[in-house]
Amino acid sequence: MAVLPIRICGDPVLHSPASEVTGFDADLAELVSDMYDTMAAAPGVGLAGPQVGVAKRLFVYDWTDDSDIRHRGAAINPTLWISPPPAGDADPETEAEGCLSFPGERFPLRRAASAVLQAFDVDGEPFEVRAEGWLARIFQHEYDHLDGLLYVDRLTDGYARTAAKVERKQGWGVPGQSWLPGVDHPEG
Repeated sequence: MAVLPIRICGDPVLHSPASEVTGFDADLAELVSDMYDTMAAAPGVGLAGPQVGVAKRLFVYDWTDDSDIRHRGAAINPTLWISPPPAGDADPETEAEGCLSFPGERFPLRRAASAVLQAFDVDGEPFEVRAEGWLARIFQHEYDHLDGLLYVDRLTDGYARTAAKVERKQGWGVPGQSWLPGVDHPEG
């Protein structure tokens, strides 16, 4: 088990598009395994390559829904198709997200209710997952990381201002900051 440091908002790897994975090999398998360990230690329900300093298009996810069905996998070089997001303001109770790279905070964000994830697994085999609700939200959140976006980049109005204040107060927004799950207290 290897737990990797998680990069904090401001690190350049989090704010640039990631490149395609080209080698489906033992190094990739080890990275994916370490990402699962890191995600569990954080704890989180998803973790993208850029969050651990790897500018490659991959993410892992592990979430159990209300019916006790576990959704777990690694998405390599994914494509994500989403339904149109609903109009209106996000509900602070049911649509709040958090992020391991903006730790300790949660803000409401409107997301599409459904998504179709097409990707390759760690062995290079293609797969597809049709997702609704929270799983669709997880996929959208992690996919954004691969395009250099954090969920706080999508916030509007007062929530965007509040997130910017938190970032300044915590001293985030500069390169080189990270935290180690199980060791550090990422809230600052």
